Amino acid sequence: MVAYWNRQIKDSQRGSSVTGQHGEPPVAATDRSASGRRPALYWLLVLLLAAEATLLAVATAYLLVEILTVRPDSYASAAAILVLTLIATVWLGAIVVGALRGRGWIRGAAIVWQVLQIAVGVGSLQGTFANPSVGLWLIVPAVLVVVLLLVPSVVAVTSARDDAPPRTY
Repeated sequence: MVAYWNRQIKDSQRGSSVTGQHGEPPVAATDRSASGRRPALYWLLVLLLAAEATLLAVATAYLLVEILTVRPDSYASAAAILVLTLIATVWLGAIVVGALRGRGWIRGAAIVWQVLQIAVGVGSLQGTFANPSVGLWLIVPAVLVVVLLLVPSVVAVTSARDDAPPRTY
């Protein structure tokens, strides 16, 4: 059985038109299924997204500890910031999982997050409390992720669509 599938893969890579066991037309091999390997730029993208999600999870944990141990000026504001950070952490975690599964929807979601990150980074570069190092640490990875999301080899890997049609109510 393994020899059969190895022959099918080799034939599909060469472009020959071998039919299946019962005479059905061959299944077109995608770049992902034919090679079995994902490009290094894809793994760099996943690494950067996972690092962002991890750092945001650390920030969420820090905010939770702060709200429990230090008296904030406004509990409502502190709770709102904590909830927004928690939502962003879950969102980024979902993007990382979707990227590992090769889903197409992650490109739009990741670009939205990167634009928000760039906006915060630009805000960190100017104003009364400007901190250029924080701004650069936010802007540089965000720009790199946007570029990686648009590289053709990464787009090819992250093009999987769900088979089920969307629900209409």
